[in-house]
Amino acid sequence: MAAYLEIFYIALTLNVISTLLSTEFFKKYRTYFPCFSSYSVVPQSEAASLTGTNGDEETLPMSRQVTDNAKYKSFLTKYLCVYLLAVMSDWLQGPYVYALYDAYGFSQHDIAVLFVAGFGSSMAFGSFVGGMADKGGRKRYVIIFTIVYGLGCLTKHFNSYWILMIGRLLGGVATSLLFSIFDSWLIKAHSVEGIDKSFISKSFSAAAYGNSIVAIVSGLIANKVASMNEMAKFGGEGEGSGITSTLYKGGFVNPFDFSFFTLTLCGILASLLWKENYGDLDTALDKSAHGNGSSDESNGTPEFVRTMQKAYRTTMQNKDILTCGMISSMFEGSMYVFVFMWTPTLKNLTEGDVELPFGLIFSTFMVSCMIGSSLFSILIDNHRPEHIAVFVFATSALCMGVINMTNSDTIAFVSMLIFELCVGMYFPIMGTLKSNIVPESQRSAIYNLYRVPLNFIVLVCLLTDLTPKQAFFGNTLMLGCNTALQLKLAKNRTSNSPTPTP
Repeated sequence: MAAYLEIFYIALTLNVISTLLSTEFFKKYRTYFPCFSSYSVVPQSEAASLTGTNGDEETLPMSRQVTDNAKYKSFLTKYLCVYLLAVMSDWLQGPYVYALYDAYGFSQHDIAVLFVAGFGSSMAFGSFVGGMADKGGRKRYVIIFTIVYGLGCLTKHFNSYWILMIGRLLGGVATSLLFSIFDSWLIKAHSVEGIDKSFISKSFSAAAYGNSIVAIVSGLIANKVASMNEMAKFGGEGEGSGITSTLYKGGFVNPFDFSFFTLTLCGILASLLWKENYGDLDTALDKSAHGNGSSDESNGTPEFVRTMQKAYRTTMQNKDILTCGMISSMFEGSMYVFVFMWTPTLKNLTEGDVELPFGLIFSTFMVSCMIGSSLFSILIDNHRPEHIAVFVFATSALCMGVINMTNSDTIAFVSMLIFELCVGMYFPIMGTLKSNIVPESQRSAIYNLYRVPLNFIVLVCLLTDLTPKQAFFGNTLMLGCNTALQLKLAKNRTSNSPTPTP
């Protein structure tokens, strides 16, 4: 069996080093470290150009920079307080969804249908809820997200297939909101708060790093609360009638109750700490995608349908937006396939009847994600996100290929860790790219449109009973296509916005 504990300690050490190298303190005093003194930091105006923002701002006085940094830290703290509670609510539920359904006595087929319903709901409803958030207010829809997901948590108390099905449908809608409106709010809030757009990449990197920490902590909390007591009917066995006879508490239900608590706190903090923001009025990019906009005012067509149609036209008629969406869908699709397949892959490669340390493996994955987030923070000072993305996708494709071909559990596990490192880099990279490519007025709508093919990929994986080797071969192909598409996107973006020479 692979030396999982030793590999965890190595990953933890690399994480400490990469985190220190990414801090502002180290960047400020790097000249005192001879081995890093040759590594230069791009001036602020040039760094803005690297991340796709305007590079012609004058260098700010030191006092102004200190004020802006303090303002940014306060803003980022308010964002992370809400965002990390939201992702914590999601991480708390993840490990126990299947376990709860199984404890209720449902067959593997019934459980698979519940999972398919969740992803199908995300694909169907997610295509238009983002557009509603752009017009109705992103802060308002963050609060709606907490209500919808909270109701989904409450359904887990019922040993009723159709009530659980409603919970899965609510969860699909909530997931679409989680992966669109938070990013949309963050990008627009930089402008509303008067914070330089060059800070956006730092915000996404901090969010990705924090997400990995929260994932580890959530797993520990969920494990603790799930083992506090046994799952049992309210009032004891044989008590109650009608709907109350299916009502349960304790055991595997506890993580969902704790998730409900974090969602409540998330909604309260969002209402207190965040300012409302909306999608901008139609930009020139929007208008070029649908003429003078009059087609959007079709009589009798519901607003959410018009919003979805408008987002679709904008996406299909702008090559950068379309390419960005294809890249996003395929990479995140490969992530979900990886989540489904890493466990059977390591089990098949492990000799003998040995119980794998799944908690330790998961923690090592999250530490690798943290390394990736820190590595992005280091590289973004000197490299365009488009170019970093090419490296990330090519490396990810190589890792999937190695996992598919190797017979060694150690080599497979190390390849998985490198892929997770790429995942940690991906989210701040894609967040930065989408902030510059997707028009503000339709941001949430287009983000959710991107999730339609992603959910289709997941549904295919769930419904076709792919073997791990088939799944990882498919991942290799998707990530190879991603690399080619990203090379094309990088070439196009670089020609349109070349980096200024020092």
